[in-house]
Amino acid sequence: MTPNQKIISAAFVDARQAALGLRVYPGELPATLADGYAIQNMSIARWPDAVAGWKIGLVPPAFRDSVGAERLVGPIFADLIRGHADGEVHAMPVFADGFAAIEAEFIFVLAESVPVGTEITPELARRVAGKLHVGVEIASSPFPGINELGPICVVTDFGNNFGLIVGPEITDWQSRPWSDMPASVSINGIQVGATTAASLPGGPIGALEFTLRLMQTRGIALEAGSCISTGAVTGVHEAHVDDSSRVDFGPWGEIDLTLTALQPEWGRAKLSAG
Repeated sequence: MTPNQKIISAAFVDARQAALGLRVYPGELPATLADGYAIQNMSIARWPDAVAGWKIGLVPPAFRDSVGAERLVGPIFADLIRGHADGEVHAMPVFADGFAAIEAEFIFVLAESVPVGTEITPELARRVAGKLHVGVEIASSPFPGINELGPICVVTDFGNNFGLIVGPEITDWQSRPWSDMPASVSINGIQVGATTAASLPGGPIGALEFTLRLMQTRGIALEAGSCISTGAVTGVHEAHVDDSSRVDFGPWGEIDLTLTALQPEWGRAKLSAG
């Protein structure tokens, strides 16, 4: 690791644990996604929690040629994954001085482990996909300009993830067209996005196959039970502390939440537990 990579990793990990914002990017932005993932690996090793899943994000079209990728991934830590009960309203903490967004997601819970050295095919992706749930990702970073600097920046800060709500299961997903799986997001009573799972390139299974292939390249095994959050199907909807949101999945129900300010006690508790 270069000194610059170490500075970036340490700054994001420390800011997250202290619930602090970062006014400027902490170092020189890496030149490639591979360099960004090297920083992500270092930060994962320093974080006092286990990776229990991965979020997938679409690379904006304006950046795809320069980074050579359509998607990116980031880790989701075990303590940031929540279940959902009917009627529950979730209080989801975010970085008050950073960036926050609400994203409707379709989430696979893997039925099988995928060790390093596995040949990834479309057939294997469908076999290991397991259960499909609706859910919500909270994207949040100490750095408010994370999306403006682009996908390499996002990768260097855990893929901009800070929470996942796993909602009801779509029990018959294998026999349904993606266009039959609706999703909409409202913030403070105003709808900000609506579409179906078909709007993801290749559908959620295409996102899963991408992740399986990337993890082989990165040398990372995926465990059975891992949550794979397949992308912000209606878009990345920026929000702020005290905003309320309803994410509606039609026949699979609604998930209500409110964003709250992350408190420093959270980081101290993580450090002492680790």
